[in-house]
Amino acid sequence: MEITASLVKELRERSGAGMMECKKALAENAGDIEKAMEYLRKTGLAKADKKAGRVAAEGRIVLAQNGSKAVLVEVNSETDFVGKDENFVKFANTAAEVALSSGSADIEALKTAAFPGGGSVDEARQALVAKVGENVQLRRMVRADSANKIGAYVHGGRIGVLVEVKGGSDELARGLAMHVAAMNPPYVSAAHVPADIVAKEKEIELAKMTDKDKAKPADILEKIISGKINKIVSEMTLTGQPYVLDTNMTVEAALKKEGAEVIGFQRLAVGEGIEKVVEDYAAEVMKQAGLA
Repeated sequence: MEITASLVKELRERSGAGMMECKKALAENAGDIEKAMEYLRKTGLAKADKKAGRVAAEGRIVLAQNGSKAVLVEVNSETDFVGKDENFVKFANTAAEVALSSGSADIEALKTAAFPGGGSVDEARQALVAKVGENVQLRRMVRADSANKIGAYVHGGRIGVLVEVKGGSDELARGLAMHVAAMNPPYVSAAHVPADIVAKEKEIELAKMTDKDKAKPADILEKIISGKINKIVSEMTLTGQPYVLDTNMTVEAALKKEGAEVIGFQRLAVGEGIEKVVEDYAAEVMKQAGLA
């Protein structure tokens, strides 16, 4: 497979490694970017896999809640300008209220639900498109309906979180939602981390060790690896992370303090997983003028 400049650029953005290291990693792995990323991690060249999910689309995450019932809805626009438009914001908030009151299970059901003033939610969306002059889409929704507490938090219209908590205070539930918004842990606790993820991390840590370390007795080597894996697992779990509202304790300690338990959480961020084409207008003009 040809190692293109765009492929090298993408790997460089994801890993933080140098251009030549990225090119070598891709060449060593036949252009497979995921295997190249793993290669860089094993050789200690990757700084962070922080560009894995490129977030680009605009819009808002909106919340509607009534006690232990809550919904988050993502409504997308083409530009941030329209995403802040009062007509767009009003439509998004109303759509969330309709999602909550109608009991819509998913975004397709929400589209067909009745919109206040007449017509369906999707028909109201089409009317908004005509008004703002941009494409507007109802993309996703999540809901929580439980006998337990539901902590809900939306940060700046960009990130929304619902956390189901058994026991504890309303303040704790909201604080946990704020934590998930800020730290974005992939899993609730160590028990929820898939075995294949743990095995892969162990493989990577072993590959990064020196021959001198590997020559140590098996029981000592296992303790070293276990310590590293435990630290990695803690960093990727909600309960293992330092609590953002009190970094002197972990989330697990904050839960124990109130005799509470996290059942699960849902997190939406505007545009995650959607790649937005970034136009280079200067280059386009030069190209059309025959200067490039």
